[in-house]
Amino acid sequence: MKKPILMSVALAAATASPALAAEGEAMFSLNNAEFVVLIATVLFAAFLVYLKVPGMVTKMLDQKADEIRSELDEARRLREEAQGILASYERKQKEVKEHAEGIVKHAKQEAAAAAERAMADIKESIARRLRAAEDQIASAEAAAVREVRDAAIAVAIETARDVITKKMTAKEGNALIDQSIQEVERKLH
Repeated sequence: MKKPILMSVALAAATASPALAAEGEAMFSLNNAEFVVLIATVLFAAFLVYLKVPGMVTKMLDQKADEIRSELDEARRLREEAQGILASYERKQKEVKEHAEGIVKHAKQEAAAAAERAMADIKESIARRLRAAEDQIASAEAAAVREVRDAAIAVAIETARDVITKKMTAKEGNALIDQSIQEVERKLH
């Protein structure tokens, strides 16, 4: 690891030419800013190598690669598990669909039977209502006949009263009243 760093320092020093140095100053002088920066960079790189930073970075990268590898293995395992669960749910969905179709078929059969029962109930209800209507009509006819008869009796009584009143004299009326009183007394005793 030290060889590449030393080689890069030597290459940097070899490529640095006096033309790059500040005017009037020597290339390898501490007064030359570029030379001081070069020395500081080399010292910093050497310090990093001394502290074994490249090894730590390599170790961290290896750990990260191992973590990624384990995450990929976990992802594969989860994918396989998810595929198994998906297949299980697809089977369950198919079973539920078949069950739902059975329920719908049964419901249609029950609905048809209920419709037939309802139709029979409606026919029976209509027959009852027709009988009730016929009874009401017969009752209304009887009431109408009674009303007509009562009206005819009332008209006949009124007509008889008018006729009797016009043809009967006071003497005949008094005799009729006396006869009625006697008849009532006879029936009461």
